[in-house]
Amino acid sequence: MPSSYSTPATVLPDSCASSDSTAFDAPRALQLAARTFEIEARALLGLAARQGDGFAAAVKAMLECRGRVVVMGMGKSGHVGRKIAATLASTGTPAFFVHPAEASHGDLGMLMPGDVVLAISNSGESDELGAILPALRRVGVTLVAMTGQAGSTLARHADHVISSAVEQEACPLNLAPTASTTAQMALGDALAVALLDARGFREEDFARSHPGGSLGRKLLMHVRDLMRSGEAVPRVAPQASFNELLREMTGKGLGFTAVVDAQGRAAGIFTDGDLRRLIERGADLRALTAADVMHTSPRLVRDDALAVDAADVMEKHRITSVLVIDAAGLLVGALNSNDLMRAKVI
Repeated sequence: MPSSYSTPATVLPDSCASSDSTAFDAPRALQLAARTFEIEARALLGLAARQGDGFAAAVKAMLECRGRVVVMGMGKSGHVGRKIAATLASTGTPAFFVHPAEASHGDLGMLMPGDVVLAISNSGESDELGAILPALRRVGVTLVAMTGQAGSTLARHADHVISSAVEQEACPLNLAPTASTTAQMALGDALAVALLDARGFREEDFARSHPGGSLGRKLLMHVRDLMRSGEAVPRVAPQASFNELLREMTGKGLGFTAVVDAQGRAAGIFTDGDLRRLIERGADLRALTAADVMHTSPRLVRDDALAVDAADVMEKHRITSVLVIDAAGLLVGALNSNDLMRAKVI
């Protein structure tokens, strides 16, 4: 076969060996890191002086919006925009991200009249954003521009402008978006904080949008969601013999048994710790009844209480179990520290 038809050997570049590792200068790397922190910190501190009516008007528009906040941005601004949309959505402001290039190919259909569009571009001259500006006007949205150039195309077409201008990028070439994207991220957080404060957003509201997180478990999970109920709850009558009491406590495996009166109210509790103390005293166990050995003031929690409140009761009184009652004061369940640990409440 002619050599012109031969398949050349494929040479894969070794990215880890593409630079001379002997040229690495650790002190210079640390110096550049410190310089980056200094430049970006200076950029953030400078943002406050640049904010004014534009920022306040943007917050007001988002607060009064009956639709959604739609965040847009290209490149690094797009990555920041996705985070801003997520932060807004998790703090009480319905928001999502739309890619500007996809918007011009059908995703503009995701927007509705009354939405607020937060368009992010450091230069304000992004081709993809510029191409959809007339279409945004036809949809009937409020346009908020976050840009570093007050005289840019994006800023001129916007209803409100938030300045994200920085003096310089942290990149030594002053090219890669570094300080500018940090400024955008901080402005997004500032918008979210201002909005959640204006909405009166509370811990409970945050928990509802984060049910899988630790805060969600603490603020949304109730005692009734975790308690043992029905036949799983160890209980005996006050007149039960000690043998009956011991069988009930051992059989249910919770390390205690409730002593319940004829009306179904918790009259007392007996624990495995109480059993050890009786044995140490040499008491004649056969002659005792549940009423003789029970604690008459057991720790009780309501079934509609938060699980975290039950955990506080256990910690405060240095106990591992509590009895659960309903609104009428009747015994309906039992809860111990293992139940709380399995649910990751503690």
